[in-house]
Amino acid sequence: MLRRIGLAVGLCLGLVMGFTTSASAAEKLLALIVDGQNNHGIWPKTTQMMKKYLEETGLFTVDVATTAPKGTDANFAPEFSKYAVVISNYNGAAWPAETQKKFADYVKNGGGFVVVHAADNAFPEWTEYNEMIGLGGWGGRNEKSGPYVYITEDGMIIRDEAAGAGGHHGAQHEFTVRTRDNFHPITRGLPREWLHVKDELYDKLRGPGANMQILATAFADPKHGGTGRHEPMLMAVKFGKGRVFHTALGHGDYSQECVGFITTLQRGAEWAATGKVTQDVPKDFPTADALSQRKFTE
Repeated sequence: MLRRIGLAVGLCLGLVMGFTTSASAAEKLLALIVDGQNNHGIWPKTTQMMKKYLEETGLFTVDVATTAPKGTDANFAPEFSKYAVVISNYNGAAWPAETQKKFADYVKNGGGFVVVHAADNAFPEWTEYNEMIGLGGWGGRNEKSGPYVYITEDGMIIRDEAAGAGGHHGAQHEFTVRTRDNFHPITRGLPREWLHVKDELYDKLRGPGANMQILATAFADPKHGGTGRHEPMLMAVKFGKGRVFHTALGHGDYSQECVGFITTLQRGAEWAATGKVTQDVPKDFPTADALSQRKFTE
C-alpha cells in the first residue's frame, strides 16, 4: 500500500515538475520561415531576427526552409501542413508548380500566412498568391493586377483602377504609422499613431484587395519622394479558411529592430495561426513622439 502511495506521489510530482515542461513544449505553435532568395541582401539576418522574435513570445517553435540561391528550386517542397503559420521572407524565382499548389491549398484550408515587406513583390503571375497577400508591388504589376488601394485622411478606402505601375517608394526615413482599426486583434491596444524607425515606405501597391482589412497606414510624404497619400502598411486578409497578415514594414535589419515592427509581427503571426492574440502591447512600444528600437543580438 505504501509503495502504491509513493508511486502515486511520484507520478504527481513528475507531472508538475517534469511533464509540464514537455507538455508546454508540445503545445507551442509550429512556425516556418521561408527564404533563400530576396532582392534585399540582408535577408539571412532578418530571417534570424524574425525567428528570434517569434520564439521570444514563448508561443512558437520556428523552423526555416531555404531555397537554392538562384532559379526555381525543384527540390523546394516544405511540408506546409505541419505548421500553424508560414512566414515569407522570400522574393525570387517561382516555386515548383506542385509546391505552389500545396501552399495555396494549405492557406485555403486554414493555414496561417505572414507576408513581410519584399515578400509582397514576389510571384506577380501567381493568381492565388496575389489573392492571399491582397496587395503587391513590382514584378511587372500594373492595373491588370488590380486597383491601386490607398486611404484618404478621413479613412475612406480608394480603389484607383487607372493605368499605372504597381509598387514604388521614396527615400528611406522615419515615419508615423497610423492605426486604422482599433478592434482587430493584431492592432487592438496600439496607439492611434506611433513612430517607426527608418524604413522604405511602400506606396502604389496593387492587387485584388478582396477580403482585406487595412489595419494601419502611413503618409507617403512628397518631400521624401512619396505619393502624398496614406498608404496601407498593415493588412489582414482572409483566403478561404486561412488568415493572412501582411506587413509592408521591415526593409532593413534596423527597420526590424523597431518595437512596432516586432510587436505587430509577433501579434500578426499569432492571429494568422490561431485567429486570436493573447500578447499584450509591450511597455516600450513607440509613441507618436518617440521611437523605440531594440538592438538585435544573436
